[in-house]
Amino acid sequence: MTQVLRYTAFTTDPAGGNPAGVVLDARGLDDDAMQAIAAEVGYSETAFLTGDETIRYFSPKAEVPFCGHATVATAVALAERNGPGSMTFSTASGPVPVSVEKSADGLRATLTSVEPYVEAVSDVAEALDILGWRADELDPALPPYIAYGGARHLVLSASTRQRLAELEYDFDRLLGYMLERDLTTVQLVWRESAHTFHVRDPFPVGGVVEDPATGAAAAAFGAYLRELGLVQPPAVLTLYQGQDMGRPSEIQVELRPDDTRVRVSGTAVPIPDLA
Repeated sequence: MTQVLRYTAFTTDPAGGNPAGVVLDARGLDDDAMQAIAAEVGYSETAFLTGDETIRYFSPKAEVPFCGHATVATAVALAERNGPGSMTFSTASGPVPVSVEKSADGLRATLTSVEPYVEAVSDVAEALDILGWRADELDPALPPYIAYGGARHLVLSASTRQRLAELEYDFDRLLGYMLERDLTTVQLVWRESAHTFHVRDPFPVGGVVEDPATGAAAAAFGAYLRELGLVQPPAVLTLYQGQDMGRPSEIQVELRPDDTRVRVSGTAVPIPDLA
């Protein structure tokens, strides 16, 4: 029987962060078996180690090319068994180096994204209509773009924290919009200060209304901020996510002047077995 570990990432509290399933030995499992396990687990993603540091990610609905929080969870699970250190996961998006070290808050994993990119988006009006947002509720200082750091995300910035807090959208319409554009989440953000942001991530593509912590989107957002000159590296950003869902998460994003890749870090802890 396949052992599925359960961790929650970007938090030190088992009741916070984003839960992920972790299968440390998925050799011998085919695609249908991994999809079935992910659907049964029911978390936004389950990670499967299918070989020597080869990792695949499945949401309850489909395979995704990269998942940050499940990567952090898997790295911490391995470090608990083998000790802190470094590894490079082979993902569908490319190689993702990860290091794990002990910190005052426990084991902290830092992943380095694949080479990111940012591209213009021309049909924001439809997305706003689906979300129930008005154009004048956007922050003009952070314009809409599509950003990639292993998966594609539409970045939309709210002008107020209240606008971000009120999230109600047409699930099926947003799902169709995202599938047509190969989007993994919509990265909704509000800028509290120069290096502090609050974020929310609708994730209908994975069969989930909202993700409480999204490392892949955090990597993409870091690339967005760098590309648009909104943050100058070296810089460390803090992203707060999940507060409006009752699962608070904290994600750190590091931008370095000598490397266009984005580093995303956070802690992860096991979820107690309540059975």
